[in-house]
Amino acid sequence: MLDACAWAASTSREGDWFDDRAADLAAAFFPMYLRHTKGRFVGHPFALQPWQISAVRAIFGCKRADGTRRFRLVYLEVARKNGKTQLAAGIGLYTLFCDGEAAAEVYSVATDTDQAAICFNEAVRMRSRAPQLRDRSQAFKRALVVPKTASSWKVLSADAGNKDGLNAHCVIYDEFHAMRDRLLFEVMHTSMGNRTQPLEIITTTAGIDRHSIWWETREHAIAVRDGRVDDYELLPLIFAADQDDDIASPSTWAKANPNLGVTIPAEYLAKEAAKAKQLPRYENAFKRLHLNIPTEQSVRWLPMEDWDAAAARREDLDGRPCFAGLDLSSTTDISALALVFPDDAGGYDLLMRYWMPEETVERAERRDHVPYRDWARRGLVTLTPGNVIDYELIRAEITGIVGLGQSASLPGDGRALVERFDIRELAIDRWNATQMSTWLMGDGVAVKAFGQGFASMSSPSKLLEKLVLGRALRHGDCPVLRWMAANVASMTDPAENIKPAKDKSTGRIDGIVAAIMGLGLASAHDASAGHVGLISLT
Repeated sequence: MLDACAWAASTSREGDWFDDRAADLAAAFFPMYLRHTKGRFVGHPFALQPWQISAVRAIFGCKRADGTRRFRLVYLEVARKNGKTQLAAGIGLYTLFCDGEAAAEVYSVATDTDQAAICFNEAVRMRSRAPQLRDRSQAFKRALVVPKTASSWKVLSADAGNKDGLNAHCVIYDEFHAMRDRLLFEVMHTSMGNRTQPLEIITTTAGIDRHSIWWETREHAIAVRDGRVDDYELLPLIFAADQDDDIASPSTWAKANPNLGVTIPAEYLAKEAAKAKQLPRYENAFKRLHLNIPTEQSVRWLPMEDWDAAAARREDLDGRPCFAGLDLSSTTDISALALVFPDDAGGYDLLMRYWMPEETVERAERRDHVPYRDWARRGLVTLTPGNVIDYELIRAEITGIVGLGQSASLPGDGRALVERFDIRELAIDRWNATQMSTWLMGDGVAVKAFGQGFASMSSPSKLLEKLVLGRALRHGDCPVLRWMAANVASMTDPAENIKPAKDKSTGRIDGIVAAIMGLGLASAHDASAGHVGLISLT
Protein backbone atom coordinates (compact mmCIF):
# COMPACT_ATOMS: atom_id res chain seq x y z
CA MET A 1 0.00 0.00 0.00
CA LEU A 2 1.37 3.40 -0.99
CA ASP A 3 2.37 5.62 1.95
CA ALA A 4 1.75 9.15 0.70
CA CYS A 5 4.08 10.84 3.18
CA ALA A 6 6.94 8.43 2.48
CA TRP A 7 6.51 8.81 -1.26
CA ALA A 8 6.41 12.60 -0.93
CA ALA A 9 9.63 12.57 1.09
CA SER A 10 11.36 10.44 -1.54
CA THR A 11 10.49 12.93 -4.29
CA SER A 12 11.06 16.21 -2.44
CA ARG A 13 13.26 19.01 -3.76
CA GLU A 14 15.85 21.17 -2.10
CA GLY A 15 14.18 23.65 0.26
CA ASP A 16 11.08 21.52 0.80
CA TRP A 17 10.02 20.95 4.39
CA PHE A 18 7.29 19.20 6.31
CA ASP A 19 4.93 21.32 8.40
CA ASP A 20 3.92 18.99 11.23
CA ARG A 21 1.52 21.52 12.72
CA ALA A 22 -0.37 22.00 9.44
CA ALA A 23 -0.48 18.22 8.91
CA ASP A 24 -1.71 17.61 12.45
CA LEU A 25 -4.43 20.26 12.23
CA ALA A 26 -5.79 18.89 8.96
CA ALA A 27 -5.81 15.28 10.18
CA ALA A 28 -7.41 16.27 13.49
CA PHE A 29 -10.18 18.22 11.74
CA PHE A 30 -11.89 15.01 10.61
CA PRO A 31 -12.54 13.26 13.94
CA MET A 32 -12.93 16.55 15.82
CA TYR A 33 -15.64 18.12 13.65
CA LEU A 34 -16.96 15.56 11.17
CA ARG A 35 -19.35 12.67 11.67
CA HIS A 36 -20.22 9.83 9.35
CA THR A 37 -23.64 10.27 7.77
CA LYS A 38 -24.37 6.82 6.29
CA GLY A 39 -24.05 3.12 6.99
CA ARG A 40 -23.09 1.39 10.20
CA PHE A 41 -20.79 4.24 11.28
CA VAL A 42 -23.49 6.92 11.05
CA GLY A 43 -23.06 9.47 13.83
CA HIS A 44 -19.57 8.27 14.72
CA PRO A 45 -16.57 10.61 14.47
CA PHE A 46 -14.80 10.48 11.12
CA ALA A 47 -11.72 8.57 12.32
CA LEU A 48 -9.30 8.49 9.41
CA GLN A 49 -7.80 5.16 8.43
CA PRO A 50 -3.98 4.93 8.20
CA TRP A 51 -3.92 5.44 4.43
CA GLN A 52 -6.22 8.45 4.77
CA ILE A 53 -4.11 9.95 7.55
CA SER A 54 -1.02 9.63 5.37
CA ALA A 55 -2.81 11.23 2.41
CA VAL A 56 -4.21 14.18 4.40
CA ARG A 57 -0.90 14.82 6.14
CA ALA A 58 0.96 14.74 2.82
CA ILE A 59 -1.52 17.12 1.16
CA PHE A 60 -1.46 19.73 3.92
CA GLY A 61 1.96 19.14 5.48
CA CYS A 62 4.31 19.00 2.49
CA LYS A 63 5.55 22.55 1.92
CA ARG A 64 7.73 24.35 -0.57
CA ALA A 65 10.54 26.65 0.41
CA ASP A 66 8.13 29.62 0.29
CA GLY A 67 5.77 27.97 2.80
CA THR A 68 2.98 27.17 0.36
CA ARG A 69 1.71 23.65 -0.20
CA ARG A 70 3.70 21.47 -2.55
CA PHE A 71 0.86 19.40 -3.96
CA ARG A 72 -1.66 21.15 -6.18
CA LEU A 73 -3.25 18.05 -7.79
CA VAL A 74 -4.19 14.83 -5.99
CA TYR A 75 -5.13 11.81 -8.08
CA LEU A 76 -6.99 9.29 -5.89
CA GLU A 77 -8.04 6.08 -7.60
CA VAL A 78 -9.44 3.42 -5.32
CA ALA A 79 -12.10 0.71 -5.49
CA ARG A 80 -15.70 1.40 -4.54
CA LYS A 81 -16.87 1.61 -0.93
CA ASN A 82 -13.49 2.75 0.39
CA GLY A 83 -14.67 6.19 1.45
CA LYS A 84 -13.10 8.30 -1.31
CA THR A 85 -16.13 10.58 -1.61
CA GLN A 86 -16.31 11.10 2.15
CA LEU A 87 -12.57 11.85 2.28
CA ALA A 88 -12.91 14.36 -0.55
CA ALA A 89 -15.90 15.97 1.18
CA GLY A 90 -13.87 16.39 4.37
CA ILE A 91 -10.95 17.90 2.47
CA GLY A 92 -13.31 20.29 0.73
CA LEU A 93 -14.78 21.40 4.06
CA TYR A 94 -11.32 21.95 5.49
CA THR A 95 -10.31 24.18 2.57
CA LEU A 96 -13.61 26.07 2.93
CA PHE A 97 -13.46 26.69 6.68
CA CYS A 98 -9.86 26.32 7.84
CA ASP A 99 -7.44 27.08 5.01
CA GLY A 100 -7.03 30.78 5.72
CA GLU A 101 -7.96 31.66 2.16
CA ALA A 102 -9.97 34.85 1.67
CA ALA A 103 -13.09 34.38 -0.47
CA ALA A 104 -12.24 30.74 -1.06
CA GLU A 105 -14.18 29.16 -3.90
CA VAL A 106 -14.65 25.42 -3.67
CA TYR A 107 -16.32 23.52 -6.50
CA SER A 108 -17.68 20.01 -6.92
CA VAL A 109 -17.35 19.11 -10.58
CA ALA A 110 -18.57 16.16 -12.65
CA THR A 111 -20.03 15.36 -16.04
CA ASP A 112 -23.61 15.96 -14.87
CA THR A 113 -25.14 17.90 -12.02
CA ASP A 114 -26.39 14.86 -10.10
CA GLN A 115 -22.93 13.32 -10.02
CA ALA A 116 -21.33 16.62 -9.11
CA ALA A 117 -23.76 17.00 -6.21
CA ILE A 118 -22.86 13.67 -4.55
CA CYS A 119 -19.68 14.92 -2.87
CA PHE A 120 -21.26 18.30 -2.13
CA ASN A 121 -24.32 16.72 -0.51
CA GLU A 122 -22.07 14.54 1.65
CA ALA A 123 -20.23 17.67 2.79
CA VAL A 124 -23.53 19.42 3.60
CA ARG A 125 -24.66 16.45 5.69
CA MET A 126 -21.36 16.44 7.58
CA ARG A 127 -21.65 20.18 8.14
CA SER A 128 -25.18 19.77 9.50
CA ARG A 129 -23.84 17.43 12.23
CA ALA A 130 -21.07 19.85 13.25
CA PRO A 131 -22.45 22.85 15.22
CA GLN A 132 -19.14 24.75 14.89
CA LEU A 133 -19.42 24.57 11.08
CA ARG A 134 -23.18 24.89 10.87
CA ASP A 135 -23.24 28.11 12.90
CA ARG A 136 -20.69 29.76 10.61
CA SER A 137 -22.35 28.85 7.28
CA GLN A 138 -25.53 28.81 5.25
CA ALA A 139 -26.60 25.81 3.16
CA PHE A 140 -28.57 26.04 -0.08
CA LYS A 141 -29.54 23.43 -2.66
CA ARG A 142 -26.38 23.83 -4.72
CA ALA A 143 -24.23 26.08 -2.55
CA LEU A 144 -22.65 26.25 0.90
CA VAL A 145 -21.67 29.78 1.98
CA VAL A 146 -19.44 31.09 4.78
CA PRO A 147 -20.45 34.79 5.07
CA LYS A 148 -17.61 35.91 7.37
CA THR A 149 -14.90 34.97 4.84
CA ALA A 150 -17.05 35.40 1.70
CA SER A 151 -16.23 31.79 0.85
CA SER A 152 -18.48 29.29 -0.90
CA TRP A 153 -18.76 25.72 -2.15
CA LYS A 154 -20.81 25.26 -5.32
CA VAL A 155 -21.83 22.46 -7.67
CA LEU A 156 -20.78 22.62 -11.32
CA SER A 157 -21.22 20.27 -14.26
CA ALA A 158 -20.43 20.23 -17.96
CA ASP A 159 -23.89 21.63 -18.70
CA ALA A 160 -23.65 24.47 -16.18
CA GLY A 161 -23.19 27.16 -18.82
CA ASN A 162 -20.60 29.94 -18.78
CA LYS A 163 -17.81 29.34 -16.28
CA ASP A 164 -15.80 32.45 -17.05
CA GLY A 165 -14.87 34.51 -14.01
CA LEU A 166 -14.34 31.59 -11.65
CA ASN A 167 -11.48 31.94 -9.17
CA ALA A 168 -11.28 28.44 -7.72
CA HIS A 169 -9.29 27.62 -4.61
CA CYS A 170 -10.27 23.94 -4.39
CA VAL A 171 -11.88 21.78 -7.10
CA ILE A 172 -13.12 18.25 -6.48
CA TYR A 173 -13.68 16.05 -9.54
CA ASP A 174 -15.86 13.08 -8.63
CA GLU A 175 -15.82 9.80 -10.63
CA PHE A 176 -13.30 11.24 -13.03
CA HIS A 177 -13.44 8.16 -15.27
CA ALA A 178 -16.87 9.35 -16.47
CA MET A 179 -15.62 12.82 -17.38
CA ARG A 180 -16.50 13.33 -21.05
CA ASP A 181 -15.63 16.99 -21.27
CA ARG A 182 -11.91 17.77 -21.40
CA LEU A 183 -12.81 21.44 -21.73
CA LEU A 184 -14.49 21.41 -18.29
CA PHE A 185 -11.31 20.14 -16.63
CA GLU A 186 -9.17 22.68 -18.46
CA VAL A 187 -11.49 25.59 -17.58
CA MET A 188 -11.48 24.66 -13.90
CA HIS A 189 -7.72 24.12 -13.83
CA THR A 190 -6.99 27.49 -15.40
CA SER A 191 -9.45 29.22 -13.05
CA MET A 192 -6.98 28.67 -10.18
CA GLY A 193 -4.20 30.86 -11.58
CA ASN A 194 -4.63 33.67 -9.03
CA ARG A 195 -4.55 31.43 -5.95
CA THR A 196 -1.32 30.97 -4.01
CA GLN A 197 -1.85 27.30 -3.13
CA PRO A 198 -4.81 25.91 -5.08
CA LEU A 199 -5.84 22.28 -4.69
CA GLU A 200 -7.48 19.92 -7.17
CA ILE A 201 -8.75 16.56 -5.92
CA ILE A 202 -9.53 13.86 -8.49
CA THR A 203 -11.43 10.86 -7.10
CA THR A 204 -12.33 7.91 -9.28
CA THR A 205 -12.56 4.20 -9.74
CA ALA A 206 -11.03 2.59 -12.81
CA GLY A 207 -12.81 3.19 -16.10
CA ILE A 208 -13.06 1.65 -19.55
CA ASP A 209 -12.42 4.46 -22.04
CA ARG A 210 -8.74 4.57 -23.00
CA HIS A 211 -9.31 7.59 -25.20
CA SER A 212 -10.41 9.82 -22.35
CA ILE A 213 -8.92 12.46 -20.10
CA TRP A 214 -9.24 9.92 -17.25
CA TRP A 215 -6.92 7.43 -18.97
CA GLU A 216 -4.46 10.14 -19.92
CA THR A 217 -4.38 11.44 -16.34
CA ARG A 218 -4.11 7.94 -14.88
CA GLU A 219 -1.18 6.99 -17.10
CA HIS A 220 0.56 10.21 -16.15
CA ALA A 221 -0.07 9.62 -12.44
CA ILE A 222 1.36 6.09 -12.65
CA ALA A 223 4.44 7.38 -14.46
CA VAL A 224 4.92 10.00 -11.74
CA ARG A 225 4.42 7.44 -8.97
CA ASP A 226 6.97 5.10 -10.55
CA GLY A 227 9.54 7.84 -11.08
CA ARG A 228 9.42 7.77 -14.88
CA VAL A 229 8.04 11.31 -15.10
CA ASP A 230 8.77 14.29 -12.85
CA ASP A 231 5.65 16.18 -11.82
CA TYR A 232 6.42 17.96 -8.58
CA GLU A 233 2.86 19.16 -7.94
CA LEU A 234 1.05 15.82 -8.38
CA LEU A 235 0.33 13.38 -5.54
CA PRO A 236 -0.57 9.99 -7.09
CA LEU A 237 -2.67 7.77 -4.81
CA ILE A 238 -3.53 4.63 -6.77
CA PHE A 239 -4.82 1.52 -5.02
CA ALA A 240 -5.29 -1.25 -7.58
CA ALA A 241 -4.78 -4.95 -8.12
CA ASP A 242 -2.77 -6.20 -11.08
CA GLN A 243 -4.30 -7.70 -14.21
CA ASP A 244 -3.01 -11.21 -13.49
CA ASP A 245 -3.93 -11.31 -9.79
CA ASP A 246 -6.30 -13.99 -8.53
CA ILE A 247 -9.63 -12.21 -8.13
CA ALA A 248 -10.68 -14.59 -5.34
CA SER A 249 -7.62 -13.93 -3.17
CA PRO A 250 -7.91 -11.65 -0.10
CA SER A 251 -4.41 -10.36 -0.85
CA THR A 252 -5.70 -9.16 -4.22
CA TRP A 253 -8.66 -7.41 -2.59
CA ALA A 254 -6.34 -5.64 -0.14
CA LYS A 255 -4.36 -4.01 -2.96
CA ALA A 256 -7.40 -2.08 -4.17
CA ASN A 257 -9.32 -1.79 -0.91
CA PRO A 258 -7.31 -0.03 1.81
CA ASN A 259 -10.50 0.02 3.90
CA LEU A 260 -10.87 -3.77 3.68
CA GLY A 261 -12.53 -4.96 6.86
CA VAL A 262 -13.56 -1.44 7.83
CA THR A 263 -16.03 0.02 5.32
CA ILE A 264 -16.00 -2.94 2.94
CA PRO A 265 -16.33 -6.44 4.48
CA ALA A 266 -14.18 -9.28 3.21
CA GLU A 267 -17.32 -11.44 3.16
CA TYR A 268 -18.93 -9.11 0.64
CA LEU A 269 -15.91 -9.25 -1.69
CA ALA A 270 -15.78 -13.03 -1.36
CA LYS A 271 -19.41 -13.25 -2.46
CA GLU A 272 -18.88 -10.85 -5.37
CA ALA A 273 -15.71 -12.68 -6.47
CA ALA A 274 -17.63 -15.97 -6.51
CA LYS A 275 -20.32 -14.32 -8.62
CA ALA A 276 -17.64 -13.06 -11.02
CA LYS A 277 -16.28 -16.60 -11.35
CA GLN A 278 -19.73 -17.91 -12.22
CA LEU A 279 -20.83 -15.09 -14.52
CA PRO A 280 -18.19 -14.00 -17.04
CA ARG A 281 -20.13 -10.84 -17.87
CA TYR A 282 -19.77 -9.76 -14.23
CA GLU A 283 -16.05 -10.52 -13.97
CA ASN A 284 -14.99 -7.29 -15.64
CA ALA A 285 -17.39 -5.23 -13.54
CA PHE A 286 -15.92 -6.84 -10.42
CA LYS A 287 -12.37 -6.18 -11.61
CA ARG A 288 -13.08 -2.56 -12.40
CA LEU A 289 -15.27 -1.59 -9.46
CA HIS A 290 -13.84 -3.72 -6.67
CA LEU A 291 -10.25 -4.37 -7.77
CA ASN A 292 -9.74 -1.07 -9.57
CA ILE A 293 -8.42 -2.81 -12.68
CA PRO A 294 -9.22 -0.89 -15.88
CA THR A 295 -11.03 -3.11 -18.35
CA GLU A 296 -11.03 -2.78 -22.10
CA GLN A 297 -13.85 -0.81 -23.65
CA SER A 298 -14.59 -4.02 -25.55
CA VAL A 299 -14.89 -6.83 -23.03
CA ARG A 300 -15.53 -10.46 -23.92
CA TRP A 301 -18.82 -11.69 -22.55
CA LEU A 302 -18.88 -15.40 -23.31
CA PRO A 303 -16.22 -17.86 -22.01
CA MET A 304 -14.70 -19.43 -25.08
CA GLU A 305 -13.54 -22.58 -23.27
CA ASP A 306 -17.21 -23.38 -22.58
CA TRP A 307 -18.19 -22.34 -26.08
CA ASP A 308 -15.64 -24.72 -27.60
CA ALA A 309 -16.69 -27.60 -25.33
CA ALA A 310 -20.30 -27.62 -26.55
CA ALA A 311 -21.66 -30.93 -27.82
CA ALA A 312 -21.91 -31.57 -31.55
CA ARG A 313 -25.03 -30.35 -33.33
CA ARG A 314 -27.67 -32.92 -34.25
CA GLU A 315 -27.62 -33.93 -37.89
CA ASP A 316 -31.33 -34.74 -38.25
CA LEU A 317 -32.67 -31.18 -38.18
CA ASP A 318 -34.68 -31.33 -41.41
CA GLY A 319 -38.38 -31.01 -40.70
CA ARG A 320 -37.87 -30.14 -37.05
CA PRO A 321 -39.62 -27.14 -35.42
CA CYS A 322 -37.39 -24.11 -35.03
CA PHE A 323 -37.48 -20.36 -34.44
CA ALA A 324 -35.47 -17.87 -36.46
CA GLY A 325 -33.74 -14.58 -35.75
CA LEU A 326 -32.73 -12.30 -38.62
CA ASP A 327 -30.25 -9.49 -38.00
CA LEU A 328 -30.10 -7.29 -41.08
CA SER A 329 -26.99 -5.16 -41.26
CA SER A 330 -26.58 -2.09 -43.37
CA THR A 331 -26.38 -3.12 -47.01
CA THR A 332 -22.56 -3.00 -46.99
CA ASP A 333 -21.92 -5.27 -43.97
CA ILE A 334 -22.74 -8.84 -42.95
CA SER A 335 -26.30 -9.99 -42.26
CA ALA A 336 -27.10 -13.09 -40.23
CA LEU A 337 -29.94 -15.58 -39.83
CA ALA A 338 -30.06 -17.97 -36.88
CA LEU A 339 -32.30 -21.06 -36.81
CA VAL A 340 -32.83 -22.20 -33.22
CA PHE A 341 -34.03 -25.78 -32.62
CA PRO A 342 -35.19 -26.57 -29.07
CA ASP A 343 -35.03 -30.11 -27.71
CA ASP A 344 -36.96 -31.78 -24.90
CA ALA A 345 -33.99 -31.65 -22.51
CA GLY A 346 -33.60 -27.88 -22.45
CA GLY A 347 -30.81 -27.70 -25.03
CA TYR A 348 -30.76 -26.01 -28.40
CA ASP A 349 -29.25 -26.65 -31.80
CA LEU A 350 -28.14 -23.62 -33.78
CA LEU A 351 -27.85 -23.36 -37.55
CA MET A 352 -26.52 -20.13 -39.09
CA ARG A 353 -26.64 -18.39 -42.46
CA TYR A 354 -24.64 -15.25 -43.41
CA TRP A 355 -24.64 -12.85 -46.35
CA MET A 356 -22.31 -10.04 -47.38
CA PRO A 357 -21.56 -8.08 -50.59
CA GLU A 358 -18.96 -9.69 -52.83
CA GLU A 359 -17.23 -6.46 -53.82
CA THR A 360 -16.62 -5.40 -50.20
CA VAL A 361 -14.99 -8.64 -49.04
CA GLU A 362 -11.38 -7.57 -49.54
CA ARG A 363 -11.91 -4.35 -47.59
CA ALA A 364 -13.83 -6.22 -44.89
CA GLU A 365 -10.99 -8.73 -44.50
CA ARG A 366 -8.50 -5.92 -43.95
CA ARG A 367 -10.85 -4.27 -41.44
CA ASP A 368 -11.95 -7.33 -39.48
CA HIS A 369 -8.85 -9.56 -39.92
CA VAL A 370 -10.91 -12.67 -40.68
CA PRO A 371 -10.96 -14.89 -43.84
CA TYR A 372 -14.32 -14.01 -45.34
CA ARG A 373 -13.35 -15.33 -48.79
CA ASP A 374 -12.28 -18.68 -47.36
CA TRP A 375 -15.50 -18.86 -45.37
CA ALA A 376 -17.40 -18.15 -48.57
CA ARG A 377 -15.56 -20.96 -50.41
CA ARG A 378 -16.54 -23.31 -47.58
CA GLY A 379 -20.20 -22.31 -47.90
CA LEU A 380 -20.32 -20.59 -44.52
CA VAL A 381 -20.99 -17.13 -45.95
CA THR A 382 -22.96 -16.27 -49.08
CA LEU A 383 -21.49 -13.46 -51.19
CA THR A 384 -24.13 -11.47 -53.00
CA PRO A 385 -23.23 -9.74 -56.32
CA GLY A 386 -22.23 -6.07 -56.19
CA ASN A 387 -21.14 -3.78 -53.38
CA VAL A 388 -24.38 -3.96 -51.36
CA ILE A 389 -26.33 -6.92 -50.03
CA ASP A 390 -29.25 -7.90 -52.22
CA TYR A 391 -31.98 -8.38 -49.62
CA GLU A 392 -34.12 -10.21 -52.17
CA LEU A 393 -31.54 -13.01 -52.20
CA ILE A 394 -31.91 -13.33 -48.43
CA ARG A 395 -35.66 -13.47 -48.90
CA ALA A 396 -35.22 -16.09 -51.59
CA GLU A 397 -33.09 -18.37 -49.41
CA ILE A 398 -35.68 -18.18 -46.64
CA THR A 399 -38.87 -18.62 -48.66
CA GLY A 400 -37.78 -19.52 -52.22
CA ILE A 401 -39.64 -16.53 -53.63
CA VAL A 402 -38.19 -13.57 -55.51
CA GLY A 403 -40.09 -10.53 -56.66
CA LEU A 404 -43.59 -11.25 -57.93
CA GLY A 405 -43.78 -14.89 -56.89
CA GLN A 406 -40.83 -15.97 -59.06
CA SER A 407 -38.66 -18.88 -58.01
CA ALA A 408 -34.96 -18.52 -57.27
CA SER A 409 -31.87 -20.67 -57.72
CA LEU A 410 -30.87 -21.62 -54.17
CA PRO A 411 -27.62 -23.00 -52.74
CA GLY A 412 -27.27 -26.53 -51.37
CA ASP A 413 -30.03 -28.90 -52.35
CA GLY A 414 -32.07 -26.07 -53.89
CA ARG A 415 -34.71 -26.04 -51.17
CA ALA A 416 -35.73 -22.87 -49.34
CA LEU A 417 -35.28 -22.86 -45.58
CA VAL A 418 -39.03 -22.95 -44.97
CA GLU A 419 -39.14 -26.13 -47.02
CA ARG A 420 -36.30 -27.79 -45.12
CA PHE A 421 -37.33 -26.76 -41.61
CA ASP A 422 -40.52 -26.14 -39.68
CA ILE A 423 -39.94 -22.41 -39.02
CA ARG A 424 -42.61 -21.46 -36.49
CA GLU A 425 -41.76 -17.75 -36.22
CA LEU A 426 -39.05 -15.38 -37.38
CA ALA A 427 -37.83 -12.46 -35.25
CA ILE A 428 -36.52 -9.39 -36.99
CA ASP A 429 -35.14 -6.10 -35.72
CA ARG A 430 -37.60 -3.27 -36.29
CA TRP A 431 -34.81 -1.02 -37.55
CA ASN A 432 -34.10 -1.09 -41.29
CA ALA A 433 -36.36 -4.10 -41.80
CA THR A 434 -39.71 -2.76 -42.97
CA GLN A 435 -39.33 -3.98 -46.55
CA MET A 436 -37.98 -7.38 -45.54
CA SER A 437 -40.78 -7.84 -43.00
CA THR A 438 -43.36 -6.98 -45.66
CA TRP A 439 -41.82 -9.44 -48.12
CA LEU A 440 -41.58 -12.32 -45.66
CA MET A 441 -45.08 -11.84 -44.28
CA GLY A 442 -46.36 -11.70 -47.83
CA ASP A 443 -44.55 -14.98 -48.48
CA GLY A 444 -46.35 -16.58 -45.56
CA VAL A 445 -43.73 -16.37 -42.77
CA ALA A 446 -44.93 -15.48 -39.27
CA VAL A 447 -42.71 -12.45 -38.61
CA LYS A 448 -42.33 -10.94 -35.16
CA ALA A 449 -40.82 -7.48 -34.66
CA PHE A 450 -38.10 -7.84 -32.01
CA GLY A 451 -36.76 -4.80 -30.17
CA GLN A 452 -33.08 -4.40 -29.35
CA GLY A 453 -33.59 -2.85 -25.91
CA PHE A 454 -33.25 -4.49 -22.51
CA ALA A 455 -36.96 -5.36 -22.37
CA SER A 456 -36.73 -7.70 -25.36
CA MET A 457 -33.08 -8.78 -25.27
CA SER A 458 -32.33 -9.40 -21.59
CA SER A 459 -34.14 -12.68 -21.02
CA PRO A 460 -32.79 -14.46 -24.15
CA SER A 461 -29.33 -12.96 -23.54
CA LYS A 462 -29.30 -14.53 -20.08
CA LEU A 463 -30.52 -17.77 -21.64
CA LEU A 464 -27.65 -17.67 -24.15
CA GLU A 465 -25.19 -17.13 -21.32
CA LYS A 466 -26.70 -20.03 -19.36
CA LEU A 467 -26.60 -22.33 -22.38
CA VAL A 468 -22.97 -21.52 -23.13
CA LEU A 469 -21.92 -22.02 -19.51
CA GLY A 470 -23.89 -25.27 -19.41
CA ARG A 471 -22.45 -26.30 -22.79
CA ALA A 472 -26.00 -26.88 -24.01
CA LEU A 473 -25.90 -24.67 -27.12
CA ARG A 474 -24.95 -26.99 -29.97
CA HIS A 475 -23.58 -24.58 -32.55
CA GLY A 476 -21.69 -26.97 -34.80
CA ASP A 477 -18.35 -25.24 -34.18
CA CYS A 478 -19.08 -22.70 -36.91
CA PRO A 479 -15.92 -20.53 -37.17
CA VAL A 480 -17.92 -17.46 -38.19
CA LEU A 481 -20.13 -17.66 -35.11
CA ARG A 482 -17.16 -18.50 -32.89
CA TRP A 483 -15.40 -15.32 -34.04
CA MET A 484 -18.51 -13.31 -33.25
CA ALA A 485 -18.91 -15.00 -29.84
CA ALA A 486 -15.32 -14.01 -29.02
CA ASN A 487 -16.09 -10.42 -30.09
CA VAL A 488 -19.29 -9.84 -28.18
CA ALA A 489 -19.45 -7.60 -25.13
CA SER A 490 -22.48 -7.24 -22.89
CA MET A 491 -23.97 -4.24 -21.17
CA THR A 492 -25.97 -4.24 -17.94
CA ASP A 493 -28.53 -1.80 -16.60
CA PRO A 494 -29.13 -1.02 -12.88
CA ALA A 495 -31.80 -3.75 -12.74
CA GLU A 496 -29.24 -6.38 -13.84
CA ASN A 497 -30.80 -6.72 -17.29
CA ILE A 498 -28.23 -7.54 -19.96
CA LYS A 499 -27.91 -7.40 -23.73
CA PRO A 500 -25.14 -7.38 -26.35
CA ALA A 501 -23.30 -4.08 -26.72
CA LYS A 502 -22.50 -3.57 -30.38
CA ASP A 503 -20.64 -0.34 -29.76
CA LYS A 504 -18.35 -2.00 -27.19
CA SER A 505 -17.70 -5.27 -29.00
CA THR A 506 -14.40 -5.85 -30.76
CA GLY A 507 -15.89 -6.87 -34.10
CA ARG A 508 -19.01 -8.10 -35.84
CA ILE A 509 -21.60 -9.80 -33.59
CA ASP A 510 -24.55 -10.08 -36.01
CA GLY A 511 -24.76 -13.86 -35.62
CA ILE A 512 -24.95 -13.64 -31.83
CA VAL A 513 -27.69 -11.00 -32.04
CA ALA A 514 -29.64 -13.18 -34.47
CA ALA A 515 -29.23 -16.19 -32.18
CA ILE A 516 -30.49 -14.21 -29.18
CA MET A 517 -33.60 -13.14 -31.10
CA GLY A 518 -34.24 -16.74 -32.14
CA LEU A 519 -33.78 -17.90 -28.56
CA GLY A 520 -36.22 -15.22 -27.46
CA LEU A 521 -38.94 -16.72 -29.63
CA ALA A 522 -38.01 -20.32 -28.89
CA SER A 523 -38.03 -19.86 -25.12
CA ALA A 524 -41.43 -18.14 -25.26
CA HIS A 525 -43.19 -20.85 -27.24
CA ASP A 526 -43.83 -24.54 -26.90
CA ALA A 527 -41.88 -26.21 -29.68
CA SER A 528 -44.66 -28.77 -30.04
CA ALA A 529 -47.28 -26.12 -30.94
CA GLY A 530 -49.06 -26.31 -34.26
CA HIS A 531 -47.29 -25.38 -37.49
CA VAL A 532 -47.71 -21.65 -38.19
CA GLY A 533 -44.60 -20.94 -40.26
CA LEU A 534 -45.46 -21.11 -43.96
CA ILE A 535 -49.05 -20.19 -44.75
CA SER A 536 -50.54 -21.47 -47.99
CA LEU A 537 -50.82 -18.77 -50.65
CA THR A 538 -53.59 -20.59 -52.52
